[in-house]
Amino acid sequence: MGYPRLFRPLVVVSSLAPLSLAAFQQVSNDQCNCFLTNGSRADFFTTHKFFDYREKTEYASVPSLIDDPDDSSDAGPTSDYFSSDEWTDNWTIQNWNNEASLSGDVSDATILMVNSPNNVYIEKNNDENADSSTFLTMRTARLDDFQTAAEFESAVRDYHFLSVRMYARTIGAPGAITAIFTYRDIADNTDLTKVQESDLEIRTIDPPDHVQYTNQPSYTSLGLDVQEATRNVTIPQKRDWTNWAVYRMDWSPGTTTWYINGDEVASISFQAPRDPSLLILNSWSDGGSWSGNMSVGEEAYLQIQWIDIIYNSTGAPPSKRDEQSCVRICSIDETEQIGTPVLLQGSASSVLGNVGSFAGILSWVSVLSMVTTFW
Repeated sequence: MGYPRLFRPLVVVSSLAPLSLAAFQQVSNDQCNCFLTNGSRADFFTTHKFFDYREKTEYASVPSLIDDPDDSSDAGPTSDYFSSDEWTDNWTIQNWNNEASLSGDVSDATILMVNSPNNVYIEKNNDENADSSTFLTMRTARLDDFQTAAEFESAVRDYHFLSVRMYARTIGAPGAITAIFTYRDIADNTDLTKVQESDLEIRTIDPPDHVQYTNQPSYTSLGLDVQEATRNVTIPQKRDWTNWAVYRMDWSPGTTTWYINGDEVASISFQAPRDPSLLILNSWSDGGSWSGNMSVGEEAYLQIQWIDIIYNSTGAPPSKRDEQSCVRICSIDETEQIGTPVLLQGSASSVLGNVGSFAGILSWVSVLSMVTTFW
């Protein structure tokens, strides 16, 4: 399949040697023409966005649960932050429900699930030795008559490959799913042949050191599992999803790769998404076999300190589409300050003169005569 060309930098790199992170100059996004990832595959991206929820004390408040499904769906934002341009220019909180699927054979959901703006809020970090003042919480809770849930999706709906990282944890009762995933928005999501989606999911019914990664669909129209589409992974270093960790997903042409705290934990080429997609985060349960059935009165949470994204998009400005080189190459991996990129090289052609300056505490891959296309 052919992809629209944005520009094609030619990079020739070998013998990448370790160097301290401090060797790289911190710069602003507008000083970068492109961003290069590290890991098992190096990819170029045109745009960087960082969303920081660590120091928002003025917005911190935990709202009470709303026990009526209609009122919950119609709830307003939990603080002025979620009405601010900083939020609304980038994310949209959802309020849909699964009522239609309860009466059909599309899923085995057993309870009404209602997404509510009331379940997305800023919370004070009361951890011992907390490394932030606040974080963003996405709550799901089982009430008497329904499951209240949380979901927001990106305002950008045409990501065409990305590398996203979030510093997050999952806590709470069994019977919930917390997730971040790419999603190709289609009119009929029951047509499995058209589904394109890369998932990172935590199931609170699973052991706390297990994470599920999938390129959907993970089942056939006959209900059979597609083993090649999914991986169930043990979190490295004897940690679990109740601990704060950096969860990273790299959606690249032909492959999706996932990392935890810099360690690659899964890579799936089978059914890798191809077409422009949006990004979704959620915390939910529907009483079905995948999520499990949460007991009445219990809750679970996805808590996020920050989200960091570099990406390409089909809606890139025309001026960038006309460029023929990546003059200033930056990184969000080799920085000492999360969210602030560092300059790796002033121009792609000068890489050969600076061999050895591309590594940090994570290992850069050797890239030999690599031509990378931007989307």
